[in-house]
Amino acid sequence: MNTYALDSMGGGEELSHYVKSNLTIELAKRKSIHTILAFIDHKPAGLIIAIEGFSTFACKPLLNIHDLIVSPNYRRRGISKLLLQTVEDIALELGCCKLTLEVLEGNSIAKSAYRTFGFEGYQLNPDMGRALFWQKKLQ
Repeated sequence: MNTYALDSMGGGEELSHYVKSNLTIELAKRKSIHTILAFIDHKPAGLIIAIEGFSTFACKPLLNIHDLIVSPNYRRRGISKLLLQTVEDIALELGCCKLTLEVLEGNSIAKSAYRTFGFEGYQLNPDMGRALFWQKKLQ
């Protein structure tokens, strides 16, 4: 995760000592979080973290891809496709109605990969436009 955080697409700042010390412990406490690691020659090459949610419109679970990172040395080897397919398989097994994710506007490489995998912008009614991802920090 620190590799992702240091990347411009992850904010460009190192994770705090607290996060580095506690992230795996906190993730393990939550049964609705699915963490998949990809290794090449016993070295970490990629990571995807997906969190179960619920679609009230479909009355079914959904799986949100919260983080996806492929280490720079391992890019362009199909790792993101493998990680996305693994998460899709989990979602189908759980009976999910869809996969969701957010992507930065300027991350054209990721957007291209997601489109190739079948993702598209979310909208209910074209007259109302696409959904936007907003946040309110609580600290």
